[in-house]
Parts: sequence; C-alpha cells; structure tokens
Amino acid sequence: MSEANIFGHQALFEHVYKSAPIGIALVTIEGNWISVNPAACKMFGFTEKELLQQPATDYIYSDNVDSPEKLVQSLSEKVPTVALEKQFMHKDGRRIWASVHVSLVRDEKDKTPLFFISQMVDITDSKVAEQKLQESIERYTSLKKYNHDAIISFNLQGEIMNGNQMAEQLTGYTIPELAGKRISLLMGEHNLRRVLSDSAHYASVEKSINGIRHKDGHMVEVLATLAPIVIHNKNVGFYIIAKDMTEQKKLIIEKEAAEKTNKAKSEFLAMMSHEIRTPMNGVIGMTDLILDTDLDEEQREYVQIIKKSGTTLLNIINDILDFSKIESGRTELSEETFSLRNTLSETMNLMLPKALEKNIEVTTSVAPDVQDQVYGDMTKLRQVLMNLLSNAVKFTPTGSVSVSVTCIQSLQGSGLIQFSVTDTGIGVPSEKVAQLFEPFYQVDHYMTRQVEGTGLGLAICKKLVELMGGEIWYEPNPKQTGSVFTFTVQLKYPLVAVNEGEENPVQELDDAEGNAFKILIVEDNEVNQLVLKRIIEKLGYSSETVPNGLEAVEAYKRYPYDLIFMDIQMPFMDGMEAARIIKQSAPADKRPYVVAVTAHAIKGDREKYLAMGMDEYVSKPVSMQAVSEVIDIFRNTRMNSSTDGSTA
Repeated sequence: MSEANIFGHQALFEHVYKSAPIGIALVTIEGNWISVNPAACKMFGFTEKELLQQPATDYIYSDNVDSPEKLVQSLSEKVPTVALEKQFMHKDGRRIWASVHVSLVRDEKDKTPLFFISQMVDITDSKVAEQKLQESIERYTSLKKYNHDAIISFNLQGEIMNGNQMAEQLTGYTIPELAGKRISLLMGEHNLRRVLSDSAHYASVEKSINGIRHKDGHMVEVLATLAPIVIHNKNVGFYIIAKDMTEQKKLIIEKEAAEKTNKAKSEFLAMMSHEIRTPMNGVIGMTDLILDTDLDEEQREYVQIIKKSGTTLLNIINDILDFSKIESGRTELSEETFSLRNTLSETMNLMLPKALEKNIEVTTSVAPDVQDQVYGDMTKLRQVLMNLLSNAVKFTPTGSVSVSVTCIQSLQGSGLIQFSVTDTGIGVPSEKVAQLFEPFYQVDHYMTRQVEGTGLGLAICKKLVELMGGEIWYEPNPKQTGSVFTFTVQLKYPLVAVNEGEENPVQELDDAEGNAFKILIVEDNEVNQLVLKRIIEKLGYSSETVPNGLEAVEAYKRYPYDLIFMDIQMPFMDGMEAARIIKQSAPADKRPYVVAVTAHAIKGDREKYLAMGMDEYVSKPVSMQAVSEVIDIFRNTRMNSSTDGSTA
C-alpha cells in the first residue's frame, strides 16, 4: 500500500511537471541543470537541449543573490520561497518578463539541501501595461507640476482633492491648506452649483469663471477651463485649469497704448510735415524763380545763400521725418527691378559737384561677379549710398573717396551685396565708434562742430540697411587716415533679365500741341500759388489759379482744363472732394489729369492719394523738375490715348 502511494505521488509529480502551464526548472545546489519542463521551453522559445546549454543559475539567481550559498541561506522554513521579477531574452530576440519563485528541496531526514525548484510565469503583458501606466502617471505628474497654469482637482461634492505648484502661487494657499476645502472658496458658490447641477454642460459654465479669489481676498483675473475626471467611464470630479491673465491684461493695455501713441505720432508727423513744408515751398520756390532773373553778383550771392539755407533746413526736416517714420514702423520696402551699376553711377554723379569743389578724387569699383539687374528697393539703397558719400565728402578736406561693390554670398535667386565707402578724411576716434549709429549723435560737440546736420544720417542708414536684410559697420582706413563704412543688403535676382539699352520710344508732341492745353492751380496759400504759377510759366505754359476746391469745381464747369494741380487741405472744400466731383462731371474721354500737391510727405501718402482717385502726386516744396515731369507724363498719356483712338 505504501509503495502504491509513492508510485502514485511520482506519477502525479510527473504529470504536473510535464503538463503545468508554468515553467519549472530543477537546478542542483552547485548551480547545474537537472531538467526543465516543456512549459519553460515554450516560454523562452528554446528546445530542451538549447535551454539546457544556457547557464542554469540565470533562472534561480536574483540581482542580490548571485551564489548557491547566499540562495540557501535566504531559504528556510520561515522563508520557503524567494520571489523575484526578472527579464529574460527570448530566442527570437525580444525581451520578456517572468515572475520567478525559487524554493529549496531538502532531505526529509537530515534536512540537507538537495536541489532548487524554479517556477516561472510569463508576465510580459502585465509588465508592459504597468510600465505604460507608470509612464502615464509620471507624465501627468510632470505636466501638473511644471504646467504654467494652475490645476486644481475637486470631487462631485465640491471638495478640493489636489493641485499643483502654480495653484499655490495663484491662490496664495498651500495644497495641504486647500485639500478638503470646498472649491467655492476660490470660484464662488454660484459657479460650483452650476458645475455640479449640470455636469454634462460644464463647458458653458467655464466662461463665467473669470476670476479666482486669492487668500488675501483680491480677485485674480483668469482664463478658466473645466475638464471632467473620468474613471471606469464614470465622472468622479473635475479639474479646473486657470491661466493667470494679469500680465496678459497689462500687455494688452500696453499694446493698445503703444498703438494709440504710434497713431498720434503718425498724425503729428503728417501735420508737422504739412505745416513746415508749406512755407518752405515758398522760400525755395521763390529763390529758384529769383535766380532765373537778372541779378548782379552780390544779389545772386545773397539769394544762393538763402536757397542753400532753405535746402539745409529742408534736409534736416527730412532726416527727422525719415527717422520718425522708421521708428514708428511705417517704413516699408518698395521693390522693383533696377540696374545696380546705373544706380551707383547716378548717385555718384549727384555727389561729384561737391567733391570737385574740394578737389577730391572720386572712384568706383564693381566686381565682375556682381549681377547688374537686381530686384530690391532702389530708393532706399540710393538713400544709404547718398548719406555715406555725403559724409565722406563732408569729412574729407583733401584726398579721395571711393566706392567698391562685391558679392560676398550668392544664393539661388538672390545675393548678399557688400558696399564699402572709403575716404581719406579725418576719421573717427576709436572711443567714439560705438556711438556712431546712435540717433542724434555727432562726433563733434554740437557747439564746436565744423559741419551741419541732425546726427540722424547714420542712424537712418542702419535702420534702412537692416530693413533690407543687411548690416552696417565702421572700420578705420587701413592704409591711411580716414574711414571705411561698409554695409550689406540682400538683393534678389529677377527671373527675366531686362535688356540694357532697350527702351520703349515715346513720340513726343510738338511744342505747339503741348501748349494747347490749359492748367488750373488750386491752392489756398498765395505764396504757393505764385511759386507754382511762375514755375509753369517758366516751362512755357499758361495757368489760372483758384483758392479752394469749391471754386475749382465752378472753374472747371466754365472751362474744361486739361491738367489740374490740386492742393489737398483747403477751406470750404478739400482737394479730394473737388477732384471727385470734377472727374464725375467730366466725360470719360476728356477727364482732366489731377495732380495732388501737398505738404504731406509721409511714406504711403502717394499710394493713398492715387488710390483715392488722384492721377499723380508731388510734395512741397515743389521743384521745377517735378512739375516738368508731371506735365511730361500727362503729355505721354494723352499722346498714347490719341494713338489708341486712331488705331481703333
């Protein structure tokens, strides 16, 4: 009977060993294999032979127990099993996790250790899920901890459960102080009742939560968001996420104030431009007319001094207005395709008379790899060159001034072009170089300086160069006394190059035909009336004058003028309204060419007046050249219209 029981136990053990769904491994006390069951082989993807070739101790040792002696010592009657989680390498290369339970089989009589039994269960899926859960918890904790917004959780009874550091800063309470208190302490009882009574429409409630009550009693303006806490598809509470809007409100107020200031500055600049340029028009215009009369040598000298002083004053006004426009952000690029070499040549020609007066040699050098036809803001480029060349001539008593142009970086469709203006003048002291491009700064003290100016020229150059994607800097002349001002601009290359020298010939009307049209001057200032009338007469045309827009409309009814020079600001009726009425009353094929004549010279004024119906724009002080160009444009337009009509 005893043998039968033993046999029965052995058969049972063998059945369990082979059929158990968990891996079982038998290992000697010395750490050698005895056997492994099929479930262990299946778990690791090996055959029994392959598995037995691996170290048996890998399946019984932990990180802390790495010898048979330690393992035996750790197993006793009180601690019959050592449990651990361990990572193994599957035959296919992936890593799997197993829960391992190691026990010790002892001799029944003397309790001598016989062998180890290792039972292994694959827990890879649960381990991965656990790691993902842990990662999710850590991400949530990190998000809550380091979020720039205050996050507070509360349950469906309205009790605060937790919060982050920003919640402490926003409310003035610590999280332990808040825990267990009602959230209505912060958001108000009315808002809490609405959230809890209609939790399905919590999004509509959050719009009414625009403040959180601080511990000291004041309200903090916030932008609030409510989010439900859902566990097992059941809503158990809410998060309130509150963004402190105090600083944002300040920024909005400051932005609105800055915009109002900029608008006021722009309006002031427009008015200042008009009020100053209007009398300057009379000063400079009349001196031009006087110089065309018979004067003795002394009179001519006096008038030239007046003209020079007026021009200097106008340049100062222009500098101040230009800098103010740039500072207020109203300066924009007006890009077009132009010839770089022609622009440089034309700019140099403007400076040659002053240079020749001082017997200064002027030279230019353009590298062969610099493309001639470029796309950019020609006017601003010329303004920078003119300013630097003017300074170079001004501060060079004797010697030379040179301009060199190179391409320092060529990209597909554009190039970084470098301009260097070198002179042999007085130079700049090293301690004053840092302030060169500061506004209103001049190297010489204003009481002792030898030259006139506002000290804005280089500051304007710096702003314009930066607007064109470049930079500007100063270096001393490396060869002798003097200065080198260098700047770069980013210029695009046009897709289709313009053929140099190819012009569209315009057939000019003969003088008899040109004199056949009549001109009307609409201007309320008597001096400006006289200046413009005399300029037109010098150009060989006759004109009539009226003092306001109302009389201009009546004058046009009496006689259909071909060309009207229209002032903008006038009593009774302004120039824009007068131009609109005149153009509406005229037949489509006989509408007059209306030119806005105004002291407004702020960036964008020309485009504004053209968009409002004017045909051309000239600013005061009006020059003979500007008036002549306007008349030429009218004649060409009229000639083209006549040609189109005859062709039709």
